[in-house]
Amino acid sequence: MKITNKYYLPQSFVEMAKRDYEYEPKEYRVTSLLKGIRETILERRHDAEIERDVSDMIWMLFGTAVHSILERQQEGAEEIKETRLKINLGGYILSGQFDLYNAETKTITDYKTASVWKIIYGNYDDWKRQLLIYAYMLRSIGFKVENGEIVAILKDHSKRDAKTKESYPSLPVTKICFKFTEQDFLDIEYWLLQKFAIILDCESRTDDDLPPCTPEERFNSGDKYAVMKKGRKTALRVLDSEEDAKEWMKVNGGDEIQVRPGEDKKCNDGYCSVREFCNYYQQKRENDLSELRSF
Repeated sequence: MKITNKYYLPQSFVEMAKRDYEYEPKEYRVTSLLKGIRETILERRHDAEIERDVSDMIWMLFGTAVHSILERQQEGAEEIKETRLKINLGGYILSGQFDLYNAETKTITDYKTASVWKIIYGNYDDWKRQLLIYAYMLRSIGFKVENGEIVAILKDHSKRDAKTKESYPSLPVTKICFKFTEQDFLDIEYWLLQKFAIILDCESRTDDDLPPCTPEERFNSGDKYAVMKKGRKTALRVLDSEEDAKEWMKVNGGDEIQVRPGEDKKCNDGYCSVREFCNYYQQKRENDLSELRSF
């Protein structure tokens, strides 16, 4: 990846943004597997061509800085910290580095920097999956793991909102805990094997033939259904499902329901570093431009 500095930020920012990781054949990191298959493979194929400005990586650098500070903690007699594991699975090498493991409590911990909205919405499936993979790797080499916890540092926390809003996180740091079951470990093993099976199939495909990322992987906001009335430009009501829109029309009136496609926030907001190599994004951008020209 090429790191640029278009706004002449301090060189220390640039140095922190640089990485020394080189992709190895048949080796995938846990963080890569958590992405869509298309994004994962395109990142590897086009690594030398990808360009990012350090100004677009500020929050990533913030997370790196937080980890750097926490790494200084002296681990206890029953703790292991910042250790990279590699195991063979499905014909590949799975590589992952956890933040902290406590053998006494059988707990694996990961530090995250996040938005308060992550806590407000309460969707932690991705965090649980990442911890579960680390736990699965530790178990495969003989360590017992029963629990996982995320220590989330909220970068946009507001003291004022914490005092006035009921559902708002009360502190700028939150701990999210998980209890792992044997079924969880069976499920994550199946998920990993399926992931590697898909990667094996996709490695021989062209870029354009790779499976598109799922709506969830694209951070899609979800389709909306607008109840419209003839002669009126704005919607009478916008609802989350077609069924709800039809029910609303029965009671309140309206002439038709218009589908408003959800926005792919990861693509559109630049969170995906390989969108310029993705025909899904290129085609959707062209379609959006065509619609604008038609007005």
